[in-house]
Amino acid sequence: MRNEPDGSGSAVVKQERGVRTRNHLISVAAAEFDRNGYEGTSLSRLSRSAGISIGAVTFHFSAKGELASAVEDSGRAATRRVVEGVTARGGPALDTVSSLVLALGRLIETDAAVRAAARLTQERVGAGPEWCGCWLPDVEELLEQAAEEGQLHPEVDPRPLTQLTGHLVGGVVARARRDRADRPGAVVGELGELWCLIRRRVAARPEAEMPK
Repeated sequence: MRNEPDGSGSAVVKQERGVRTRNHLISVAAAEFDRNGYEGTSLSRLSRSAGISIGAVTFHFSAKGELASAVEDSGRAATRRVVEGVTARGGPALDTVSSLVLALGRLIETDAAVRAAARLTQERVGAGPEWCGCWLPDVEELLEQAAEEGQLHPEVDPRPLTQLTGHLVGGVVARARRDRADRPGAVVGELGELWCLIRRRVAARPEAEMPK
């Protein structure tokens, strides 16, 4: 007696196709939300940009807010991977902050989901935790550690320095959104120059070179 196919193979194929479609929608939505913001992006616009029917879009994401949340999650996850990768290296705390600032700059310039997450968590009602919340506490902890270990000038308070770092990196998001296509890499270069100026002023002693 011949065995009939159980259909499990086709089910796996459909599942994989569904995952690819979902990831494609998140990628397209990230670019749209980054450029146009939450209010300036519609599901019909996303459908056209993705080359997918509106029915297929709503099959995966029943509402625009649900898709925005997925983009936010993607951006935060990418950011956490960078943060954890940099902090896992160890070394002097102030060096780690410098490396983290530059790594975040490179991520912001290249990853639309990260830029979109930074924008959406500020302007969308009902958004998840702010994007800066997935990296700024690490900076604060490292700067406090740097102060305790004598790496910061005695007159430098880690708390306002943390706020300054937040404003600096936050500004890079808008800068990258506007200029990254015209001058790839320029945003990160400028960030490095600005952070180098800040570090020279806050470090306990003059330093010849900032860590990469």
